[in-house]
Amino acid sequence: MKTTLWSTTNNPSTSWMTDEDWLNLGKSDAWAGKPKSSPENDVLAASMYDLGYSQGGIERSPIREGLTPPPHCK
Repeated sequence: MKTTLWSTTNNPSTSWMTDEDWLNLGKSDAWAGKPKSSPENDVLAASMYDLGYSQGGIERSPIREGLTPPPHCK
């Protein structure tokens, strides 16, 4: 069972996110080279985001691994 947490941030698109969602968002931001922007008003969400961001900093994006460029790009 996933734990859903209520985010008190002002962004309605992130109001209902699971712990895993926050973790994955942190990883995604790290892989994209975005600055860390964990939620300020939700300690648990911020912790999950920070954990994901840290993991993303030491892991490679699964999307970027193993990709070969399309034939027209070679």
